[in-house]
Amino acid sequence: MISGDYIIINSSLLILFAPFIPINFNKQKFKRMKGLLFLGVFTAPFYFSQTTDSVQVTSIQAVEFTKRTPVAKSIINVEKDLADKNLGQELPILLKNQMSVISTSDAGNGVGYTGFRIRGTAGTSINVMLNGVPYNDSESQGTFFVNLPDLTSSASQIVIQRGVGTSSNGVSAFGASVNVISKDPSDTFSVKSDNSYGSFNTYKYSGEINSGKFWKNRLSVMGRYSHIHSDGYIDRASSNLHSYNFSALFQEKNTELRFLTFGGKQRTYQAWNGISKSTWESNPRFNSSGAIYDANWENIVGFYDGETDNYRQSHYHFLWNQRFSDQWKLETTAHYTKGKGFYENYKQDAKFSKYNLPNIIENGTEVERTDFIRKKWLDNDFYGVISTLYGKLGNLDINVGAIANQYYGWHFGNVTGVFFPNINESEYYRNRSLKNEVSGFAKAIYKLNRFEFFGDLQLRNIDYDTKILQQGDDEGVDLHRKWTFFNPKAGINYNLGNGKVFLSYANAHREPNRDDLFANPDTKPETLHDFEAGFEQQVGKVAFTANAYYMSYKNQLVLNGQINNVGEFIRTNSGKSSRVGLEFGVLAKLSEKLQLSGNTTLSSNKNKEFIAETEDGLVNYGKTDISFSPNVIANGNVLYSPFKNFNLGITAQYVGKQFLDNSGDRVNQLEDYVVPDFNMSYKLPFKKNEVILRFLLNNFTNTKYVNNGYISGEPFYFSQAGINFMFGVSLKFF
Repeated sequence: MISGDYIIINSSLLILFAPFIPINFNKQKFKRMKGLLFLGVFTAPFYFSQTTDSVQVTSIQAVEFTKRTPVAKSIINVEKDLADKNLGQELPILLKNQMSVISTSDAGNGVGYTGFRIRGTAGTSINVMLNGVPYNDSESQGTFFVNLPDLTSSASQIVIQRGVGTSSNGVSAFGASVNVISKDPSDTFSVKSDNSYGSFNTYKYSGEINSGKFWKNRLSVMGRYSHIHSDGYIDRASSNLHSYNFSALFQEKNTELRFLTFGGKQRTYQAWNGISKSTWESNPRFNSSGAIYDANWENIVGFYDGETDNYRQSHYHFLWNQRFSDQWKLETTAHYTKGKGFYENYKQDAKFSKYNLPNIIENGTEVERTDFIRKKWLDNDFYGVISTLYGKLGNLDINVGAIANQYYGWHFGNVTGVFFPNINESEYYRNRSLKNEVSGFAKAIYKLNRFEFFGDLQLRNIDYDTKILQQGDDEGVDLHRKWTFFNPKAGINYNLGNGKVFLSYANAHREPNRDDLFANPDTKPETLHDFEAGFEQQVGKVAFTANAYYMSYKNQLVLNGQINNVGEFIRTNSGKSSRVGLEFGVLAKLSEKLQLSGNTTLSSNKNKEFIAETEDGLVNYGKTDISFSPNVIANGNVLYSPFKNFNLGITAQYVGKQFLDNSGDRVNQLEDYVVPDFNMSYKLPFKKNEVILRFLLNNFTNTKYVNNGYISGEPFYFSQAGINFMFGVSLKFF
């Protein structure tokens, strides 16, 4: 069976290679949280079992349950599978060679704003969790990994379920779910430092300390701080990122308590405008963000250096694990996330009326336009309680969960005059949003000889309310929506000894996000019927996996090929659509020195009848390819260890042609590409302390390629870097 100890990478290409941040609660916030906190206290255990064994590590129980479910999945061991590449790039880039994954980077070199798509579905349809706590933004449903730089260094495992997967603690997954599980403090004292430097003045400094166990061998703590900087491949697409992680673990017989706080502060120069195809061909690093033009709007006379995104995000998790017996365990998590930040833009020759300001009189003349500095703010709180019970009754394993979460966010904008000092910073719009979710699920696996029967029922209730408090700049909308979704799933495994065959079906629903409703208040929720069939087998030193899927959608929210004024992709209902595919993976440990692995995804992704609103009215394009959904994704990897503690690796990814919109017009199609990477690591032969040298050479063929873009009258591209490198040194003292 292929498990998390393997990196499943591409069969078709094998032939190519022989300090805490304080929380300031106000009374209103506290009142909103009381009910959720009460639920956590109510569901937590009130007594301790007398069994002498300690409870299992947090989320391991969930991982073990997931391993047995009849769904397509990959379980990644971060230390074994990602450490040699973790030199400063964001998590989506480190996952780019996983099955059916395509990663993107605004800055072009994997630092700053990054994202991924799985089976062609965007990040807004991928359910990302941190220790089972939802990470997707409640309103936009997006995942902004730039707000948690160096997240990979705090993780022990990453569980990817493709398709709907099993019920979890966030919104329904429509392409995949990704659960990042934090690592625990070490049992022994250690100090670790990871440092790296590379192309585009990219560097990372990171320090971590583990206390080891103390206080009668019950308590251990760990802290990490990281700083990442990069000038970016794209002009001025700089990133200045800080992150921290602190965790404390208390273990007493059958009780396990954890406190985790982690977060980040980022300042990135905006690079979400992209460039036209013709500019990409002549000057691929050009960035129009912050451009200041002459009076005739013909020539660029300079760039505004404050054209940035600024955001701080802090997470607090308190986890209580209780073991009642060998058969029954309970996990309860209370969580709180605080986020606050703004986009800053130079707005040239804008009307005073656009920002709710009166015209001014200058030397007896009325002035209607001038230059402004605009800041769009987001200030939000997300909190809740999650409780999951694991039980066993003979051959029946059950998993029951309840979730209550609330999101409260403020959107507002401030503007300041550039040339008129008397135009002080003033607020020109404000709106607020409140989103509540109460949901629950029950999962069970029944073992009968070689068969395992799986059932899963999820009920979600969502209440979303958003109001305009101060009208301005066409920001916000007044609406109140409620949704109740029932999501059933079922499947069967047939165990083969060193493998299994499985079949599964899942029905899922998902609500539109804030931007969808802002663009069209009549946007419909999505419905998905997901059919999966899989095979896993290990024969000697070779492990295989194969999966077939048919995903049938109603009102799928597909990317329409356009972006809004802050670089987010706009979505639209597609009516009926489908994704049909085959996924293959192989890993062959040919010897102690040589290992080959690979994966391939072959798919057909179709809108059955796509209708779009254009300048000429409604246009029926008929049956077309779904945007950003290539028919082929393939990865190949060779790992060679000529001697102990010395590893050489070559990894390559092939991505087929993909469309930037849903029209089927080949003018709007991205070309296919192959990008190979090389990595090397050497662990110096010290007896006690640990010194590891790492080297990463990305795109060593210097391929000029694009993996992301949009349409604005013509194709616009996000350029990706050619050949670039990172060199790192990891020091660990015990």
